[in-house]
Amino acid sequence: MQLIECVPNFSEGRRQDVIDEIVRCFKGKRGVYLLDSRADEDHNRLVISLVGAPAPIQDALIEAAKVALLYIDMNSHQGGHPRIGAVDVVPFTPIKDITMAECIDLAHKFGERYFNETGIPVYYYEEAAKIPERKRLEVIRKGQYEVLKDEAKNNPDRKPDVGGAGLHPTAGATVIGARKFLVAFNVNLDTNRVDIAKNIASAVRSSSGGFCHVKGIGLALEERGITQVSMNLVDYEKNSLYRVLEMIRMEAKRWGVNVIETEVYGMIPVNAILESAAYYLQIADFDPSQVLELQLLDLMGEKAE
Repeated sequence: MQLIECVPNFSEGRRQDVIDEIVRCFKGKRGVYLLDSRADEDHNRLVISLVGAPAPIQDALIEAAKVALLYIDMNSHQGGHPRIGAVDVVPFTPIKDITMAECIDLAHKFGERYFNETGIPVYYYEEAAKIPERKRLEVIRKGQYEVLKDEAKNNPDRKPDVGGAGLHPTAGATVIGARKFLVAFNVNLDTNRVDIAKNIASAVRSSSGGFCHVKGIGLALEERGITQVSMNLVDYEKNSLYRVLEMIRMEAKRWGVNVIETEVYGMIPVNAILESAAYYLQIADFDPSQVLELQLLDLMGEKAE
């Protein structure tokens, strides 16, 4: 059976009743496995991690989008995380017996269906981008909903890929694509000065000359009186978590600031964790095959075949 991962992001992290309604769309569905759901009040964002077969995941996504369409109005939405729509982003990642090329085709076909059934325009990004500049999500999100709602109507360069000029009047637009596995990694700092977090984010992200395959922004976590460097590691095999974290520690010291804690938002591959664990424990010549549970899983898989 083909398996994909999908991590839809919704612009709602504060109203528990709405969060519950959205999450319910992914429960008890044959072929859809809900691995994780996390809502953040400061980001005002809900991130859901799914694995399953392409067809039932698409059906569940349409159902959830209709809930979001009903309850989320982007004209009154506020939050720390960049966004352009009630359903902000829907990425497809190949897991088993499906290629990236097939996920690209899936994204394109789903984008057409999504607009036809919800009326929400679609932009394609990452490997599914039809316009090269739109491969980068931050290019599509430039100015966020508040700017894009006007430019999508008046600037041909910012017109959605599906749905014609303009955005949905309340739900904005959704970015749909195909990509490799992404690690959402946040580092919290013991300062309320958001300018410090933004400077550190600038130092580590690729677009400002930092690490390749790292995207990052500085945010204020107002409820806690601290700040955060919020990042996406789009290729954790080429830039490890520990390397990015140590860079942030070093930059933070320049400002007299300390790292309080880190967060992994959603799911993470085991090798991404093991690599950093081996670094901090200074394990010489560590090999993931030394992990008992991984060996047992391999043996179970061989017996099942």
